[in-house]
Amino acid sequence: MFNIVLVNPRIPQNTGSIGRMCYNAGFKLHIIKPIVFDISQKAVRRAGLDYWEKLEPIIWENLELFLDQNLKFKDRFFFATTKSKKPYFDAKFKENDFLFFGSESYGLPMELMQINWQNAITIPMKSCGRSLNLATSVGIVSYEALRQNFKYFIS
Repeated sequence: MFNIVLVNPRIPQNTGSIGRMCYNAGFKLHIIKPIVFDISQKAVRRAGLDYWEKLEPIIWENLELFLDQNLKFKDRFFFATTKSKKPYFDAKFKENDFLFFGSESYGLPMELMQINWQNAITIPMKSCGRSLNLATSVGIVSYEALRQNFKYFIS
């Protein structure tokens, strides 16, 4: 199982779509506050359909609490960012890794990524592009991690 970590997500439909993907892929979803919407908001549930109730996401009050509990795994933290030159498909993912994604507006904080900058990864795109949709980005990177470790996920 992989851990998808959303740091301060801002669009409920993206969060709902990511939750749906996590449930279907067998991933654990961590959501780090603050967020600008109610996690039980209709838009999150609609995008996640009936999966949201089954998903059981872990909601963290802030990044500090998350890190207090999980910093021991920092060697397996991967940070999706446009600031890296390392393509996500060059990363060597392992079961239980933490895949971090920032808010749609601000991305991930640099001080967080500096915990393990060697695992900062990017999704290649044209130089004139700014970024991809958060749910799309999570899907791309997550399914590469799944592809690399598929033998562990066959049910």
